[in-house]
Amino acid sequence: MSLTIKRPKLSWPVILLLIAAAILLIAIVRTVSDADDMASAGTVRAALRAAVPIGLAGLGGLWAERAGVVNIGLEGMMIMGTIGAGWAGYQWGMWAGVVAALAFGAIAGLLHAVATVSFGVDHIVSGVAINIIATGAAQYLAAQWFTGKQGGGPTQSPPVDTLPSITIPGVSDGLGKLAAHHWFFVSDLAALLDGFVSQLSILTVIAALLFVLTWWVLWRTTFGLRIRSVGEAPAAAESLGVDVYLYKYAAVIISGALAGLAGAFLVNDATVYREGQTGGRGYIGLAAMIFGNWRPGGLATGAGLFGYTDALRLRSGGASVHALLLLVAIVLIIAAVLFYRLRRSRGQAIGTVVFALVMLAIYLLIDEVPDDFTGMTPYLATLIVLSFAGGRLRPPAADGQVYRKGSAG
Repeated sequence: MSLTIKRPKLSWPVILLLIAAAILLIAIVRTVSDADDMASAGTVRAALRAAVPIGLAGLGGLWAERAGVVNIGLEGMMIMGTIGAGWAGYQWGMWAGVVAALAFGAIAGLLHAVATVSFGVDHIVSGVAINIIATGAAQYLAAQWFTGKQGGGPTQSPPVDTLPSITIPGVSDGLGKLAAHHWFFVSDLAALLDGFVSQLSILTVIAALLFVLTWWVLWRTTFGLRIRSVGEAPAAAESLGVDVYLYKYAAVIISGALAGLAGAFLVNDATVYREGQTGGRGYIGLAAMIFGNWRPGGLATGAGLFGYTDALRLRSGGASVHALLLLVAIVLIIAAVLFYRLRRSRGQAIGTVVFALVMLAIYLLIDEVPDDFTGMTPYLATLIVLSFAGGRLRPPAADGQVYRKGSAG
């Protein structure tokens, strides 16, 4: 008789236990490797700055794909958000820049919806076209709007006033003092929490609320149910009276607006619009969305993973990335045990152990990762996670399919 082990349901106690386990692993690696930046408030703040635009872009992709429209054009919509934020931000303030970024991104989303929903253009082709058009449009508009302006030019806007940041005085001070003691786990937890309560951009708070709002709307409202229905079975949804085109349009326009907001975050963080500012974050957001299995919680985890590895690279270079190798090796060994225990795949478990041993061997054989390789760390981490998460992914059933009105009949 075979024993079937049920996977634990992700209730709040389980989630909190997983978070505590992750902090414990970080504390162990920090202690063994003496890499203090593995758990510091500065690392958390840097991770959030890197993760938020990726998360917002991925959230935009989630809205579109839950309605059955693949949105490769997230990068282009982010680009439109940056140019909109730079244009309005230096003239009327960054809040106006945020509104402009939402509008510019929504317009790009509308263009994608017209092409894919109304005219039945292949979703990938339309998304690539959006990226190309947005790049050219941003270059042209920047040359028209910023040339001759003080501090501006054809490739960048004049400086913009940044939005306020949030710090909880008493809490932040207390956590900082506790972190300074370097007590195992306790100080690590305090340092990580300090990063969430000090020098926090208002846009980061808005992004967190948007993740919660997206979950509530898509999984707890009639509007969200209809969005998901047109992404799973549009013909069945139409037979029940749902206007498939209307909900696809709404989802893709919201998708563009969220990607545009991601562009506004980049402009606010840099205090200026610059050509090429998105740096491929739209594509990484799409990868984070896939890793998250088309759900807000998983997407936030994927974006946070990229942000954390990128923050370690930027703050400490090869030293912290070297410690990260040990952390990856431990996580992979734990993953291999879970693969075997859950009877998911014995072959995958063996492959994971082999990969973990390779990571451990590299950690033991070198003292520091060369700077030439540290820049690849966030992208390699994303690829590794996607490769091991691929077996559990399930996109919306009608994602990427061209739907013509009346197919229900």
